[in-house]
Amino acid sequence: MKVALKTLGCRMNQFDTDLIRSEFANRGYEVVPFEDVADIYIVNTCTVTCGGDRSSRQAIYQAKRKNPRAVVVATGCYAQVKPQELLSLKEVDLVVGNTHKAEILKVVEEFLEKREKKAVVGEIFRENTLKAFDIVTFFEESRPFLKVQEGCNKFCTFCVIPFARGKVRSADPDKVVEQVRILADQGFEEIVLSGTQLSQYGWDIGISLGDLIERILRVEGIKLVRLSSLHIGEIDKKTFEMMISEERIAPHFHLSLQSGSDRILELMNRGYTVKDYAQTVEEILKARPISAIGTDIIVGFPSETEEDFRETLKLVEDLPFAYLHVFPYSDRPFTKASKMGNKVPEKVKKERLKRLLQLGEEKRKEFIVKNHGKVLRSTVLSDGRVLTENYIYLKKSLPERAGRVVKVKVSLDDAEL
Repeated sequence: MKVALKTLGCRMNQFDTDLIRSEFANRGYEVVPFEDVADIYIVNTCTVTCGGDRSSRQAIYQAKRKNPRAVVVATGCYAQVKPQELLSLKEVDLVVGNTHKAEILKVVEEFLEKREKKAVVGEIFRENTLKAFDIVTFFEESRPFLKVQEGCNKFCTFCVIPFARGKVRSADPDKVVEQVRILADQGFEEIVLSGTQLSQYGWDIGISLGDLIERILRVEGIKLVRLSSLHIGEIDKKTFEMMISEERIAPHFHLSLQSGSDRILELMNRGYTVKDYAQTVEEILKARPISAIGTDIIVGFPSETEEDFRETLKLVEDLPFAYLHVFPYSDRPFTKASKMGNKVPEKVKKERLKRLLQLGEEKRKEFIVKNHGKVLRSTVLSDGRVLTENYIYLKKSLPERAGRVVKVKVSLDDAEL
């Protein structure tokens, strides 16, 4: 039988999809592209925004149109948070929550025998371990991403992720190091550490992210360790000192901001002030001037005034961000913000989004121009490009094998905005 898979949302879902794909392939199923006619379609859904919900439903509709007789399975975060909503869709045969992703093959095969439409979703906060870590490595353009942590213990008022992913579960550091050593032996010289909330790695097992990085850097052959998104209020002293002093940690730090207004940050339950954030960025750049600082910003949080938004604009203008990810606020189930009054009109959110996106484009151009002529360590990708240590994609056809780290001179002619 043919199975096709579709991933919506973050890299956590990419990891999970790769796990599911390998299990079906090992069982003898033929894995085909999602656009092909298949017997089974698995949609790994996202629910971080209303747009994620909508895109997930569209993928489900697409699958059923492609083959009306196919089994359509909805899994992932949307499935975990709103199982009955998905089960009510006539196009959906099975809903499998994040709690049961490791059993999805078994659930599907039971359905093939009994043809019983159902939702298989457990209590996410009872999950205590990071399942199936040994095979959860996702490759993006020849860079291996290691999922070392899942879940989040910090309930920001706008965020549904703790309800979709559960509490913090960290991978055994011995297993992480073992995986890194295997990747190094295969010739990969950069690895990316990733998680739902990477800065919370080790909270459940009594170690810090810095402890893990220290062990990884002892593995011969690893030249760059890149970190995924971090929360500035969760970075322990050891980790931060390594970030600003250890050259093998890539000078590329994604530090989620969410708002430049202290009033809004407090409503969001972020746990830091604008001054705290700016000082963190300044300390990093003072120690490692070439660092790329990226961030996430939400516009239109409940009660956000024009003055709040202007404070965000000013902060973004003042700090040398390398790129921005900007999202309009949307109510998410179970969150405190969804129950707040004084919602910002959609028209206002769209206008603020447009202004920040434009500013983000300008900041990206400024960052690339600032790096013109610099010789930087860069990872060779499989598609003829390279990625610099501070997150600039360059169109370079090099004779080096994909996965190697080489030195490359940055040119505006080669850089992708």
